[in-house]
Amino acid sequence: MSASDRPILIKKVKKVSGGGHHGGAWKVAYADFVTAMMAFFLLMWLINTTDPEQKRGIAEYFAPASVSQTTSGSGGILGGTALGDAGAKGAGSVAVVQQLAPTAPPTDQAGQSQNLSGASEQALRDEIAKREAADFQTAAESLRQAMQRMPELAELSKQLIIDQTPEGLRIQLVDQEGRSMFDQNSARPNARAQVLLRAVAGVINRLPNRVSITGHTSAVAGSGRASAPGDWPLSSNRADASRQILQGSGVDPDRIYSVAGKAGSDPLYPDDPSLAGNRRIAIVLLREAPVLPSDTSL
Repeated sequence: MSASDRPILIKKVKKVSGGGHHGGAWKVAYADFVTAMMAFFLLMWLINTTDPEQKRGIAEYFAPASVSQTTSGSGGILGGTALGDAGAKGAGSVAVVQQLAPTAPPTDQAGQSQNLSGASEQALRDEIAKREAADFQTAAESLRQAMQRMPELAELSKQLIIDQTPEGLRIQLVDQEGRSMFDQNSARPNARAQVLLRAVAGVINRLPNRVSITGHTSAVAGSGRASAPGDWPLSSNRADASRQILQGSGVDPDRIYSVAGKAGSDPLYPDDPSLAGNRRIAIVLLREAPVLPSDTSL
């Protein structure tokens, strides 16, 4: 067969670009999408499980301590401090605090603020009461945060009631069914009560207010009486035992204003005086009468 008679064969090659199955780029994009959705739902879960106090704490943790618009002076490496002995190497932060602190009003020879000249006695009392309420609120939040941070206190948080009353900041250690602060007919606080009392002492030591301690018992179910004869000395002895633990935890004895027992005469749940929650120790940081200048006209 001659060369001209040979059949002509045409071979077509089909090229596939990007690899098999249309490539794997979509897998990376899908993995990024799934990761983002998981992070989103995790964020939503965290938002729903944290209370406002925890959210505020997280925000304050990530907030910058100070912001400077320049890279010189206080915004530089040394932060406005000096390395020499004549400088303020160790007092840089103190200087910043002093600059940010409000300036004290000028005082006259009697040592009283000139701002008192235009303020009435009632306005002064209102301002002092407002600051005292703010101090009480801070103390209550500190105790709640301590209860959440410490495992040994977290399980006892339901046995602690904190509120503000006209008398002052009231902290109550209440019994629950099967979880009492004292053994039956005993005036000695058990282990869980001692843990709570020590935690309360830490908050009391932060404020200068005087303290009153009151013991309460519950009525006997079906007896028809608010208190048994032995409940009066029992409630008083329990209050006094609580006082001893508070003083042993650093509370100044001179700050103890009163220790009393009310038996079952003042139930926390009047509709059912026999409930375990009526057995409690009430510790009150008393509101102090504001000390006003003898002559506000100065």
